[in-house]
Amino acid sequence: MSVILAKSAGFCYGVRRAVALTEETAAESGGCWMLGDLIHNTAVVEDLRRRGVRKTDRPEEIPAGETVVLRSHGERRSVLEEMEARGVRTVSATCPNVVRIQRLVAQAEAEGRQAAVIGDPNHPEVQGVASWGRDTVVFDGPEAVKMWLAADPKNREIPLTVVVQTTCIRELFETSCKILKKECTNVKIFDTICNATHQRQSEAAEIAARADVMVVVGDRKSANTKHLTEICMMRCPSVVQIERADELSPDLFNGCSVAGLTAGASTPAGIIKEVYAAMSEEIKAAEGKEESFEELLNQSFKTLNNGDRVTGIVTAITPTEVQVDVGAKQAAYIKLSELSDDPSVKPEDLVHVGDEIETWVVRVNDVEGYAELSKKRLDAAKVWENIEQAVEDKTVLEGTVTEENKGGIVVSVKGVRVFVPASQSGQPRGADLSAMKGQKVQLRITEVNRARRRVVGSIRSVSEEARKAAQAELWANIEVGKHYTGTVKSMTSYGVFVDIGGVDGMVHISELSWSRIKTPSEVCKVGDTLEVYVISFDPEKHKISLGVKDHSVDPWQVFMDKYSVGDVANVRIVKLMTFGAFAEVVPGVDGLIHISQIADRRIDKPEDVLSEGQMVDVKITAVDEEKKKISLSIRALLSPAADEADEAPVEE
Repeated sequence: MSVILAKSAGFCYGVRRAVALTEETAAESGGCWMLGDLIHNTAVVEDLRRRGVRKTDRPEEIPAGETVVLRSHGERRSVLEEMEARGVRTVSATCPNVVRIQRLVAQAEAEGRQAAVIGDPNHPEVQGVASWGRDTVVFDGPEAVKMWLAADPKNREIPLTVVVQTTCIRELFETSCKILKKECTNVKIFDTICNATHQRQSEAAEIAARADVMVVVGDRKSANTKHLTEICMMRCPSVVQIERADELSPDLFNGCSVAGLTAGASTPAGIIKEVYAAMSEEIKAAEGKEESFEELLNQSFKTLNNGDRVTGIVTAITPTEVQVDVGAKQAAYIKLSELSDDPSVKPEDLVHVGDEIETWVVRVNDVEGYAELSKKRLDAAKVWENIEQAVEDKTVLEGTVTEENKGGIVVSVKGVRVFVPASQSGQPRGADLSAMKGQKVQLRITEVNRARRRVVGSIRSVSEEARKAAQAELWANIEVGKHYTGTVKSMTSYGVFVDIGGVDGMVHISELSWSRIKTPSEVCKVGDTLEVYVISFDPEKHKISLGVKDHSVDPWQVFMDKYSVGDVANVRIVKLMTFGAFAEVVPGVDGLIHISQIADRRIDKPEDVLSEGQMVDVKITAVDEEKKKISLSIRALLSPAADEADEAPVEE
């Protein structure tokens, strides 16, 4: 029989950090407190007790001035605030990954978004994370998601930020997110499952599929150990979860040829060693000796090779480099020059201690025991991968036009030069493409040749699709009387065409202004913004009639409120006739100046004295309210003593 020991078994970075920090705090302060179990392992908690770490589940029992270590799972926000107010000193042993999730929830609240956590609602990590947002919802799986969506249709429209418990089973997380992505209109999803947890679960699943018996070591209160057991049970016929070696049954390995061994993130190496030793008694190595636990632990270290992608945790930041724990023998670091292209940037502006960071292995020196990493190179590689993936997925990307090139323009997309032919620029043929320089544009990638570093894109395909979507949206919701803000696209002698969101509507010249105008150019020009409303529309012929004039205002009533017979008004001559001239008194209301009232002498025709567009003062001599007609006189102002009996009636 052979035993396969999972390389990732045992303490993760967060647990190692929490235990070491608590031991140091207890030694420095001559004893301290912990709220609940620091980690979910009875043996470790008991060892800490012997080192002077007192445990309580009631924060109010901790006296002011005492020191308390916050457990790796995190703590509720209200508890932290209460202890701070009482003067209790806190030392955070909270896993950096958990701290990141708390920040995401707090950020969601600051942005006015609803926070949601996928995980076990009874687990202290989830309870602590949820407390960093107002009314945070917790889903223990896809069924809970469905119930929440069904409870209120408006939940689908709520801006939602989703995080996940660090030890959650990935399949449960992905199934829940698939529903949220499909049903919700505004959802941000952060995959916050701990990378070490994911590796541990994946490795356990792979070993369980090969083993006849699978042993999972860990405290029964440990969520990640429980999930490991569940994952193994789906792939192995015989699975047992134990806390110590003495729980192993001799009959467990009857007929077994391959046994697997893994352990939760809070299981000490000493306990794993004991279990492995007990299992090893059943093994007869081909060379007659057992492989030492120390050798197996060494094998559990990650092997680094130049060109590998590795994920680690930031452990320290200096002015020249960032130190990273990647789970390898070598001490790994990132030079500042390999962290960012910006030489003026400070490392602490980009990363923080406890952050998870993905990097590229540049060089490994096994002799001196260090590995040089690069984030900058990995970011560049990712950009190209994203560009290549964008071709397959037809993803819409955003970039900035940097220059006009022969036959088109160049758009910078995350630092990659994308050539857009003139025919795909979305501009009319012959247009000045240099005017696009500096503009942000959306485009699709149509061709990628990574070896030649050539990328071709299309702006037109995105703009055409957007226009079609806007047209469909407009026709689906258009109705008579609905108001739009439009742009004048073209002009004719009889009116203007206005774009109201991908669809052009016609504003007849008579609907452009209450005043008499001869051409639309008197009141607007191409490119102007107009507030319009729908007069009528024909979906089959795709025709829309629009208006600009506000018909809620009665021009005649405006005139009656402003003027009376005998008042003097400054008017504009709008039309000359053989019998006189029509003048605009207020927009939409004209009055007649009879030829006999134009001058204090006899004239042959109105144009001898007046011209269209001229502004003149007139006296209002008569108003016919029933027929809405007005008589005006220039002569009455020129010769006040003139016989008003000579004034002619209003004619048209």
